[in-house]
Amino acid sequence: MESYTRCLRNDPRKRRNHEQGFTLIEVLFAVAVLVFGLLAVSSLQGSAIRGNLMALDRTEAVSWAQTQMEALMALPYANVLSGGPTVQGNYTITWNVADDNPVTNCKLITVTVAYSEKGVARRPVVLRCVKPDV
Repeated sequence: MESYTRCLRNDPRKRRNHEQGFTLIEVLFAVAVLVFGLLAVSSLQGSAIRGNLMALDRTEAVSWAQTQMEALMALPYANVLSGGPTVQGNYTITWNVADDNPVTNCKLITVTVAYSEKGVARRPVVLRCVKPDV
């Protein structure tokens, strides 16, 4: 007899009456939280793309400055003179050569690359190097 009453207590048909599931308000709240999270992630994605584009422009400006600096450092000492501006697409490259700076028989070469992004001028890239008269 005891096993029979135990079976009735664990009867799945009787437990269904006590289970209710989720209410409509709980489901709507869960959907709202999910949508809010997805919108936050999508706005972060846009910020990441803009940051990557700015980094790409900056990297390209540094590359142009390094290329010009290497070309000037490869010239003989007497042929290294100020020059520019040279325009490469969206980038303007200028270079200045100061004689006997920082010490005598040395030239201080400064290469500046200015660029803009969507019409807004960005901070220019400036490289400096000393070329000795060897």
